[in-house]
Amino acid sequence: MASFWQNFLNSVSNKNQNTNVDYNRAIYNYLGDKIVWNPDKDDTYINKGYRYNSTIYSIVNLINKAASTIPFQVYEVQNDNDLKRYKAMTSGELNTSVLSKSQRLKKNSLIELEYTELHELLERPNPAQSFSAFLQEIIAFGKLTGNRYIYGITPETGGGAGKFRELYVLPSQVMEINSGGLMQPVKDYSLEYNGSHKIPAEQILHIKDFNPYYDGTGSHLYGMSPLKAGLRSMSANNEALTTGVKYLQNQTARGVLMSDEGDLTETQAKALKSKFKNQYQGSENAGDVIITPKKLSWVNFGLNASDLSLLEQYDSSIKDLCNVYNVPVQLLNNTSASTYNNQKEAKKALYQNAVIPELIKVRDELNRWLAPQFGEKLFIDFDFTVIPELQEEMDKVVSQMSQAWWLTPNEKREATGFGLDDDNPEMDKYYVPANLIPVTGEALEVPEDLKEVNIDYFDLVKAEVVGSKDMYTTIQEAKDRAAQLGGAGYHSQVFRGGTIYMPLETHEAYEAAILGKLDEYYEEQILQGEQIEQAQEEQLQEESADNSLIEKLETESKTDEWKANKKAIQKLK
Repeated sequence: MASFWQNFLNSVSNKNQNTNVDYNRAIYNYLGDKIVWNPDKDDTYINKGYRYNSTIYSIVNLINKAASTIPFQVYEVQNDNDLKRYKAMTSGELNTSVLSKSQRLKKNSLIELEYTELHELLERPNPAQSFSAFLQEIIAFGKLTGNRYIYGITPETGGGAGKFRELYVLPSQVMEINSGGLMQPVKDYSLEYNGSHKIPAEQILHIKDFNPYYDGTGSHLYGMSPLKAGLRSMSANNEALTTGVKYLQNQTARGVLMSDEGDLTETQAKALKSKFKNQYQGSENAGDVIITPKKLSWVNFGLNASDLSLLEQYDSSIKDLCNVYNVPVQLLNNTSASTYNNQKEAKKALYQNAVIPELIKVRDELNRWLAPQFGEKLFIDFDFTVIPELQEEMDKVVSQMSQAWWLTPNEKREATGFGLDDDNPEMDKYYVPANLIPVTGEALEVPEDLKEVNIDYFDLVKAEVVGSKDMYTTIQEAKDRAAQLGGAGYHSQVFRGGTIYMPLETHEAYEAAILGKLDEYYEEQILQGEQIEQAQEEQLQEESADNSLIEKLETESKTDEWKANKKAIQKLK
């Protein structure tokens, strides 16, 4: 009979195991403890697609080269909510406007770290690769097979135990998933190369593309290859190239030159052929008049490259393959419509539609699988602000930012990619233009002496906003508002040729009152006044001491002069 404690442990264990049992029973019930065969194990299409097809090779390497220019950085998370907003904003179409707005969220949510263990691992994932080469392998296998496998090696002993110290990209086409049945659809992985090598599931990061093919074999555990989606276009592309090469290598005769007046002897035929070649073929003889001794006729046979529509088929297959990979065709094919402007737009589209989404996918998976080993608050991210194609409209953004008075200069610098100026505290203050004075929603009556003020503009400006400033057309209204703020007095400003009154004796006092720091402001003013009085008193004391010294010196000087004169007079006598 089992003990109470054992029954309790069993109940807890069963509860944990049955958390997703209904879902697993519906999706994975058929798997059992077996190998889920990789549909890409036959890598013939990969060889045909990457090794022997220039279009696929160019597309994959174009994406790789663009992605490898974007650096990574490691941050510490400060605000989870702003981080969620930042991730959501950068997961969509990343244009100049979105990039500038996302940088402010990034500033609020993340603090850049100088150097950590995670930095060291990513910069040199393994002894044979840099991060750039490592990233290119990840992207290339993803674009060819729809699967990316990263293998992490952990020291068994020592201070680094429990943390990956080396990372490797495994070839997707030779990886197999081993299922553990209902409760463990992915038990481990097998590397089927030079034998079978089993790798625990926790040491493998599998990044896969969406695969809707639920066929009962578990093949949906693998990502769907984009190359397979474009297999027909790739085959058409290959066949067009092959046919064109064969046509150029093995062209048949263009046609037959026949005599209508009987058969030609072999000697006559050779002489006629030679005459045609020498006199009527080639660019030098173009447009010449043909003269024949007999009545001859020409019979054309065979198809040329234009008749076969090889160029049309080839161009059409290229466009289809570019659509599969979201790569603009202008970057691969110098079409008649290609211009300098749409080349720039094509490069921008390459980053927005192909490169950045791939990097976002890799980023999020690395933050799920790798970053927690080195710290719960660590976050890996790519710096998209270095992409030149996304910075071409930065002049417009800078112009817009210069008018955004609700942002501090440092926030503007950060949004435009110029970095923070931490040495100058004035860069973290708000600067409001003189012609923009926010007010409350209280009714304003413009007096007769202020009729020159633009009423429509005045009504627009006086709309209440968050953290607004108050402006009034009478002194009494300003004093009443000052009393509400806990102070007294008023001050005036010029507004479109008229005078506007604001609460409290100075604008600085008003701003302090809005922030609820009026008492602190007055205390600071009193302290400053006392310091000024003390300094003035010390200066007066110094000046008094200096005057006393001067009088003493003058007295002594006069006494010495009197003594000298007295001696001179006595000598004369």
